[in-house]
Amino acid sequence: MKKRAWKLGAVLLAGLMAVSAGACGQNKVLEGNLTEDEEERIRSVLLFAPMEKSDPDNENVSRTAFDITVGMAEEQLGVTVEYRTYTAENYQEKTYDEVALDRARNNMDDFYLLNPDAIQALGEEGKLADLSGLDCAENLREVVRTANTVNGKLVAIPQEIVVNGLFVNKDMFDKYHLELPNTPEEFLECCRVFKENGVETPVGANRWWLENFVLAQAYADLYNGDSIEEEIAALNNGKAKYSDYMRPGFEFLQELIDKGYVDAEKAYVSEAIEGEGPDFLAQKTPIVMAYWGAANADTAYGKPEFNMQVIGFPSKRGQMPVVPLTGYGVSAEAEHMEDTMNVLDVILSDEALQVYTETNKVISPSKNVQVDCIDALKPLNDRINENVYVLGSNANMKVEQWGNTCNIVRELLNGATVEECLAEFDKLQEESLKE
Repeated sequence: MKKRAWKLGAVLLAGLMAVSAGACGQNKVLEGNLTEDEEERIRSVLLFAPMEKSDPDNENVSRTAFDITVGMAEEQLGVTVEYRTYTAENYQEKTYDEVALDRARNNMDDFYLLNPDAIQALGEEGKLADLSGLDCAENLREVVRTANTVNGKLVAIPQEIVVNGLFVNKDMFDKYHLELPNTPEEFLECCRVFKENGVETPVGANRWWLENFVLAQAYADLYNGDSIEEEIAALNNGKAKYSDYMRPGFEFLQELIDKGYVDAEKAYVSEAIEGEGPDFLAQKTPIVMAYWGAANADTAYGKPEFNMQVIGFPSKRGQMPVVPLTGYGVSAEAEHMEDTMNVLDVILSDEALQVYTETNKVISPSKNVQVDCIDALKPLNDRINENVYVLGSNANMKVEQWGNTCNIVRELLNGATVEECLAEFDKLQEESLKE
């Protein structure tokens, strides 16, 4: 299977992008003068998670919210959560996923914040503990269980449901009398109008998130129909082909490239938000794609000088949110297993999730926790509340979706044909059938 190139900027940015080493600093249990014996009795659990890549000094709401919930666990349990963090500088060319996989396979930490493809890989290898026995697991939304269950085990739970959508400059749409697009055909027409009116690149893209267009079109019917289990079973046993599902999305992306609506060369080398963000905020580009939390983050799209709306990706069923779930996974051989499980039960409790969700204005994994979102996110939120979405990751599929689709989209950006890209999916499926 191809090397998975999914970097931390894409999904993990939405949750704990800016965890800072020592951000929790000192547990209240540690305050004051302790005897040597008391210090030895203080228990620790070890978390590996990403650290902000560009400017660790920036205030980050996600970090603050996470730290609050960790503080709740430390106070209730008398443990310390020690952060071990990833930075690009420390690991050079290694991606966050590569480092996390290596650390988890070698049992170097107690628990990890993981991207979808890492969750699936480690779950299949038996490297992650079953979390279904936690009290907090009883309150999970079904979408979380579906995405993060591997071989019958719930192997990861997130603090938020990451939802990806299209961020659009509504003022620019209004200027040219355009309705927000629902279908691929409507989206292409909007791009045509923008291009003909002097907008050089209607769609700002990077090398990580164009797969959302593909996944939205590939699985709109599957996840919003009545035969999910049957269709996934057919994909897993080879009676159906992933490439047939993927074809409309790849043909759509090729048309965007051919007509100059996406700059493939720039997208191929651009990091998420860093590449397309400045042009979007400067109102040179009317459309970009990002995760839910970017609408709230001042370091991303939290303060635009225009009317911003966040909608789903175009599909035959209309605007379609794409949900690639991250999650916290516990090492199956964690040195501090009991304490780690107890920490997760606290930070993922309804009480802690209410604090986290209210602080970040995100969608909670608990069906019991609801928070009002900002106006810009209401179109996307409405679809989620209607249970209309596509999973960007599903551990029940033998062929991992998020990382593989991302990599194959990058091949398209680098000049591969649609047929060559679809052949890659056929190859991955053939390999999965041999396992």
